[in-house]
Amino acid sequence: MFEGLKRMFSSDIGIDLGTATVLVYVKGKGIVLNEPSVVAIDKSTDRILKVGKEAQQMIGRTPGNITAIRPMRNGVISQYDVTLKMLQYFIRRACGNMFFKPRVMICVPTGITEVEERAVVDAANQAGAGQTYLIEEPLAAAIGAGLDISGPTGRMVIDIGGGTTDVAVISLGSIVVSESIKVAGDDMDEAIVRYVRRRYNMLIGDRTAEQIKINVGAVYSHKVPKTMRVKGRDLYTGLPQDIVISSTEMLEALVEPITAILDSVCSVIERTPPELVGDILRYGITMTGGGCQLYGFDKLISEVTKIKTTVAKHPMSCVAIGTGESLEQLRNISEGTVNFSKFR
Repeated sequence: MFEGLKRMFSSDIGIDLGTATVLVYVKGKGIVLNEPSVVAIDKSTDRILKVGKEAQQMIGRTPGNITAIRPMRNGVISQYDVTLKMLQYFIRRACGNMFFKPRVMICVPTGITEVEERAVVDAANQAGAGQTYLIEEPLAAAIGAGLDISGPTGRMVIDIGGGTTDVAVISLGSIVVSESIKVAGDDMDEAIVRYVRRRYNMLIGDRTAEQIKINVGAVYSHKVPKTMRVKGRDLYTGLPQDIVISSTEMLEALVEPITAILDSVCSVIERTPPELVGDILRYGITMTGGGCQLYGFDKLISEVTKIKTTVAKHPMSCVAIGTGESLEQLRNISEGTVNFSKFR
């Protein structure tokens, strides 16, 4: 009876604790929160001023005593105390005031260390979770994309987030071969900043670079190139500068991070058992995460690997949805999928 009351007055929630964005999935409601993983802090008092979208708007615009930071780096916690406060804020916003603490499932990159795992679990428990479970991002992405991963058929997933890219082959509900690299959306933004600096002698901020990536970012040629007007600071004169940048230029600007991701994809395929490679040829590769929305990325991977590649229906939400759904089906998930030793 007590367990029944707990389930009635608490919520199971899944959290995609990303380097760039935090998404929260609540059982029965779907995704209820989608906010940038940014926190604004008053350096003189260590007081948190804003979290999420309001904090993101302060990046590059704050006075000396206020700093806007991202406490997650490459998919793991880099500033524990700030991440704890951020999680508390998001859990309270998603669940309100609950009588019982919620069960929480959080996704983590493949290859995460035990120390990094423990930091995530401890932060979630201190932030208000009753029990915390961890699931690897490719598994959550595959579940959220609607792939059947329970059978002996091999399925391949590429999840490109803000801090990490996870590539995995999944069969029988577990990861068979995987690789996680610290090259993803943030590195694409940095590559664009470097390109604009090198090509136009102009300095732009990270947020401007992200807008360029979203609006004209491409890894495959458009029939009619897209353009965007960009403002920045001339490095020679120090004065404001205004340029027009095109999607064609992005092919050159993004070559370094895109090549690293392609190398990782090929490496995973090379290490995949032949029987599962046959399954992948049959069913194709599924892409998830914000980075996969670059124009032509699926076409490029198809050309390089000779395997049909498609972008999931809701790529940005797949990991969060899969994280939440995996918690709903906790009893049916194999012990190798969720690390049952990492909760209390």
